[in-house]
Amino acid sequence: MVLSSAPIPLGMPARAEGLMDRFGRRATDLRISLTDKCNLRCSYCMPAEGLDWLRKSQVMTAVEIQRLVRIGVADLGIRELRLTGGEPLVRADLVEIIAGLRAENPELPISMTSNAVGLSRRAAALKAAGLSRINISLDSLHAETFAQLTRRPFLDQVLEGIEAALSAGLTPLKVNAVLMRGVNDAEAPGLLGWCLERGIELRFIEQMPLDADHGWTREGMVTAAEVRSLLSEQFELSTDPGDRDGAPAERFEVRRIGSAELLGTVGIIASVTEPFCADCRRTRITAEGKVMSCLFSREEVDLLDLLRSGADDEAIAERWKQAMWAKPKAHGMDHVGLDSADYVQSDRSMSAIGG
Repeated sequence: MVLSSAPIPLGMPARAEGLMDRFGRRATDLRISLTDKCNLRCSYCMPAEGLDWLRKSQVMTAVEIQRLVRIGVADLGIRELRLTGGEPLVRADLVEIIAGLRAENPELPISMTSNAVGLSRRAAALKAAGLSRINISLDSLHAETFAQLTRRPFLDQVLEGIEAALSAGLTPLKVNAVLMRGVNDAEAPGLLGWCLERGIELRFIEQMPLDADHGWTREGMVTAAEVRSLLSEQFELSTDPGDRDGAPAERFEVRRIGSAELLGTVGIIASVTEPFCADCRRTRITAEGKVMSCLFSREEVDLLDLLRSGADDEAIAERWKQAMWAKPKAHGMDHVGLDSADYVQSDRSMSAIGG
């Protein structure tokens, strides 16, 4: 359900500060999607034939993106920005978008999530424009498995993009991996070793029920507990003593079995089996300017209509606050999973939401 406008939800303070919700959480991390388009067709995200893409006129312009970030930072307490997709690199004006954001927000951490296809040609320009760091999706180091998962033979391009990002200083660089049972799950220890050798933090992400084919099953999902078990074949994991500070990943220090040498850290994002909703600090805006208070939400609040109708910053900020005040306590995928009456799968796939 899409809400083009929203009345003030019951109980919202008339002068609520920032993006607070009814449960005392305050969103300070903005994830904003630049496009729904992607040049891969990952099986856990979209069908082989792709999706019905948004028309160019439906997608926020660079100026509109810049204005929303300005409102978020100046008026609503946003302290961190992540640019997502789809795949941000498919936007021809990506460098200009980042340069404009950086010019207005000199101290704001600006990161990006990418599949790195084509990144090798643009990494230096993105860094020069003001991008702080990057997260890169990589589910396999084997060409055949990579092609099976993404339906594209682009592994070499992704690896080249990772090297270019490291060379450009888009660090700390993080790699995101989704394990699929019987496909790439046996690669977990090897992928971690590869990342540790390069000073990259690997983050395993549980497959979420956000695939366009709606083929997700709890039985088919490789859980966080299983990831830890797979890694324990070669590594010893111990809880990172640092403060998680609202981050989605639980981090672990990594050592070889029988060794005291700290090799680095690994993160596990267990959105399904070990949810962290109670400390969620994220607010999301889709490529067409709709606020999603939760990645799994079925309700959206439109900001683009205000942007294009002459509304002032105060009106836009107020609607954004209303959207976040209505954020649910949790996504409903607790231990009973999709059998829970509290959970109904979103009509959107990950590509259409922005991670």
